[in-house]
Amino acid sequence: MENVKENKMGIMPMTKLILTMSLPAIFSMTIMAMYNVVDSIFIGQYSQEGLNATSLAYPLQMLLIAVAVGTGVGINSLVSRRLGEKNFKEANEVATHGLLLSFFSYAIFLVLGIVISRPFMMLYTTNENIIEYGTQYLTVVLCFSLFTIIEVTIEKTLQATGNMIFPMLFQLTGAVINIIFDPLLIFGIGPFPELGVTGAAVATVFGQFCSMIFALLIIFLKSHLIKITFRKFKFSMKTVKNIYAVGFPSIIMQSIGSIMIVGLNGILAASEASVTVLGVYYKLQSFVFMPCFGLNQGVMPIIGYNYGARNRKRVYSALKRGIIIGVIIMTLGTLAMWIIPEQLISMFGGTEELMKIGVPAFRIISLCFIPAAAGIIFTTLFQAVGKGIRSLIMSFARQLVLILPIAFIFSRIWGIGAVWYAFPIAEIFSLTIAICFFINLVKGDFKKLG
Repeated sequence: MENVKENKMGIMPMTKLILTMSLPAIFSMTIMAMYNVVDSIFIGQYSQEGLNATSLAYPLQMLLIAVAVGTGVGINSLVSRRLGEKNFKEANEVATHGLLLSFFSYAIFLVLGIVISRPFMMLYTTNENIIEYGTQYLTVVLCFSLFTIIEVTIEKTLQATGNMIFPMLFQLTGAVINIIFDPLLIFGIGPFPELGVTGAAVATVFGQFCSMIFALLIIFLKSHLIKITFRKFKFSMKTVKNIYAVGFPSIIMQSIGSIMIVGLNGILAASEASVTVLGVYYKLQSFVFMPCFGLNQGVMPIIGYNYGARNRKRVYSALKRGIIIGVIIMTLGTLAMWIIPEQLISMFGGTEELMKIGVPAFRIISLCFIPAAAGIIFTTLFQAVGKGIRSLIMSFARQLVLILPIAFIFSRIWGIGAVWYAFPIAEIFSLTIAICFFINLVKGDFKKLG
């Protein structure tokens, strides 16, 4: 039977395995970054106020992704460990619970989309145009978030089995559809109405809907190492608890990013151009971080599987090679931010003021990229072996304990231009914490591995 065959994650040469597992995810995450950037480019060409509105709305979008991906990380970690233990029945139960949890997550964002969108935008500006653009965008994205939550759940479930091709195709489908419909719906090309910023949101959720349909067809109609079925299904709080033992710290860890951006927007609020620069930076840095997160997706099930199989040598091998590849990706990103910042900003209709603020900001912030690469892979290790709380502590220290206080203090002493130095300072400190946690893990849990 297929289920008793040795999984490639336990036998394939490590570098080849990481590349095999990661390249589809890196490609799909890069495509995801591309359509996020394309969204902002078209919106920036349509209206600078619209671009500012979507920058302010970004934290709630991040919160949505945090819940979807964080829950998916919990599912991925638990499924991969059960497969490593050859416990296929429990792996199936985890996957089925994961799909059910998608609907609970969606209920939260449906309420937020209806109730919170306008009050959230009013926190930062009195410009009625910006408030209206942001409210329209958030209402559509949040109220139709079920599509992306289900797609992410299925994507993470399949990645736990070592299948990286279909998750890549899911994301590629949504990205291509979004890129096609963005200009049509924003500018009203051909038979399509001119919807402006709302059109960008509609194009996004339509792409997510198509991705979800594709994912549902694949998970239910094709054969996989796991099977989602509600026949004789019994809801288990123990399974939910085990999913969120890793998933909840991951949700909090990524949600902290939303809180950080909310705080930074507040610190930068005196300068609308600085807020826009921060929003543009987060769109562009996704081209650097998304490939690293794609690497994360490939490495996590490898570590989880071999940890479940009690193979210490392969766990260490995956960690070491993951860090090396991550550093290479982040080095390329750093070079881009230093060499061509003007060209990057100009894609968003960059004004002279945006250039003046954005060029030095990009160069300073990018100093955090290389230490971040190692930090991301250590985070992957902790999540894969069920120690998600350590990842949470790293993220909390970096984004709340350090970035916001440093940014606030620097802005008061040296002005808004000094805010950007908070990023590399916090990332180096976070990496130091990660190394300490890893040493503790080596002296403790890893001694039990063969």
